[in-house]
Amino acid sequence: MLKVGLTGGIGAGKSEVSRLLVERGAVLIDADRIAREVVAPGTPGLAAVVEAFGERVLAADGSLDRPGLGAIVFADPEKLAVLNSIVHPLVGARSRELESAAADDAVVVHDVPLLAENGLAPLYDVVVVVDAGPETQLDRLVRLRGMTEDDARARMAAQATREKRLEIADVVIDNDVPLDALRRRVAEVWADLVRREHALRAGSAEAAGE
Repeated sequence: MLKVGLTGGIGAGKSEVSRLLVERGAVLIDADRIAREVVAPGTPGLAAVVEAFGERVLAADGSLDRPGLGAIVFADPEKLAVLNSIVHPLVGARSRELESAAADDAVVVHDVPLLAENGLAPLYDVVVVVDAGPETQLDRLVRLRGMTEDDARARMAAQATREKRLEIADVVIDNDVPLDALRRRVAEVWADLVRREHALRAGSAEAAGE
């Protein structure tokens, strides 16, 4: 099994890259999706968030008001740290469960937005960074996600710098390109990941034989 950490700044297009990798056979473990699951109504995670931030973070139906909570925490590093201390351990535990269920020869891609911020690179055999310029990120967040420019800039500022992400990258996917070019680059990266998985398994088999 090859464990891949996939990350990138908000608006860099990481979700599109993960989708293209899944098309080619990757097993995807999406930290954002899991983060939503662990704070779903009735979960201990949601109860802990409400205890920390109050019932103002609940929507009328009792679910988490994610935009409202985001507006609170992304403008305050201390509050963001509190939220992360609740959610991240829950996400980590669920991610490990899903990884253990994957086949021995799988290429398992962990889609982790805050991989650089939380120093998680050593957990993976390969770190893939989806890179885009800040102007591209801002445009996508405002035009495609409907954020205000101030909100988009606050969320970008709350993440690691572009330089910090690139420092931990084993592989970089440039997503300041048209979709066709992105598809070609992802195909190249996938071939590389499959080769790495084969080499890793061969090395493990040789070590076991010794």
